[in-house]
Amino acid sequence: MATKNDRRTGGVEEEEGDEALEFLLEASRTPGGRARLASTGALAAALRRVASDTSSALLPSLRLVRNLCAGDSVHQDAFVELGGPDRIASVLLSTPPASPDVARVALQAIGNVACGGEAQRSAVWARFFPALFLAAARYRDPAVCDPLCMALDTCCSSEGGHRRLAELCETKTGLPIILEIVTTACRAGHQEEWLDWLLCKVCIEEAYLSRLFQGLASPSTDNSIDAQCRYSFFTREQAFLLGMLSEYLSNRPKDVSMISSPFALEVLKVLDIASAIVDFSSRGSSDVPTGFPAIDVLGYSLTILRHICAWENDIAHATEAPVDLLLSAGLLQLLLRLLCELEPPAIIRKSMANADHFIQSSTALKVCPYKGFRRDLVSVIGNCLHGRKHVQEEIRQQNAIPLLLQQCVVDEDNPLLREWGLWSMRNLLEGNAENQQEVAQLQLQEPVNTPEIAGIGLRVEIDEKTGHPKLVNIV
Repeated sequence: MATKNDRRTGGVEEEEGDEALEFLLEASRTPGGRARLASTGALAAALRRVASDTSSALLPSLRLVRNLCAGDSVHQDAFVELGGPDRIASVLLSTPPASPDVARVALQAIGNVACGGEAQRSAVWARFFPALFLAAARYRDPAVCDPLCMALDTCCSSEGGHRRLAELCETKTGLPIILEIVTTACRAGHQEEWLDWLLCKVCIEEAYLSRLFQGLASPSTDNSIDAQCRYSFFTREQAFLLGMLSEYLSNRPKDVSMISSPFALEVLKVLDIASAIVDFSSRGSSDVPTGFPAIDVLGYSLTILRHICAWENDIAHATEAPVDLLLSAGLLQLLLRLLCELEPPAIIRKSMANADHFIQSSTALKVCPYKGFRRDLVSVIGNCLHGRKHVQEEIRQQNAIPLLLQQCVVDEDNPLLREWGLWSMRNLLEGNAENQQEVAQLQLQEPVNTPEIAGIGLRVEIDEKTGHPKLVNIV
């Protein structure tokens, strides 16, 4: 048995007791302590114990390996040289399966090792991908999912990362790992940010959203049929994925190195399909998430598109902006159609002088399936308009200026609608004399005043051709 003095000078023996292990764990918690332990053989002894010990000392031994490899290049190099990947793999391959606590610390250890550089990442990937990573993903435990995402994200970064990311997104090998992780996060939650970073790489910066989104569809879905039939309904996991991506773009736009064209176009495709599936005859009582996957997919698709347009506005060096691809693919036409099909905002409906006429003309119009749907449509249009003369021109040519004017009102079912409506009108009129002249020449017919509408210099009139209300300037 090693003496107390032996432990202080770094002597490590296999037969050291729990007290010695606790001493080493305490020392390994600081950079200085790890540096002092580098020459003692502590890592080698801990790895031997990990591979052979199934007793209560297994977890402390794993923790020691994890701590020693946290930001310490000497131990990270030694881990590979000492066969560390095989030693940790033996833990995850044990029968019966290791407890979630053991699996979590084992994954934390290899995640720390992978931070050491390309040699470490290559060694970890060669040993753990895909089988052991998939086994870890199937724990369906957030405490295991988080360090697994750390290991995957680290291995898919820097030199060699692009190749490994492609392997991770291969349908038959790596993709099941991500599908299990997203399913776990959807059902049980996740505490750390590694999954956010990983999904940013997979979906936003690279071209794999379509593959992952389809993989999260109902197991009974037939992938041989067209997209419209394939997404005749959406799953909770699909809505959750889009929600995570929307939140990431909202909270960390500066962390996104690029927005891939396939990502933007896939979101537009999903929006188009969702808009054909959602029931617009039932007025929503809450913002997303509503708990109804199709409605949530609709809402998150819109907010992602809004973020894409806002993000792109800050990028001057892009060779082909994602928003320009979206516009070429029909984004503006889809948004205007959806907005035109909606009933007018509540304040306009309530202000109509001829209520019977309005009710008769609006019975076929759609309602917002969630609170904020109209606002989200207008916000995407407003961001598309920013600095784009051809979008300004198209809106005028589509006779959609009165439609946008209609959105410059307060609406209790669409918080911030007025602000987004005014932003859209600003972008529509900025530097465009033709649009400014058309707004100035709008004539009044059967005007209706309310304090809210008059306060922004507008009144409601009935369009003779359509019978629908619209907003025009006060003369």
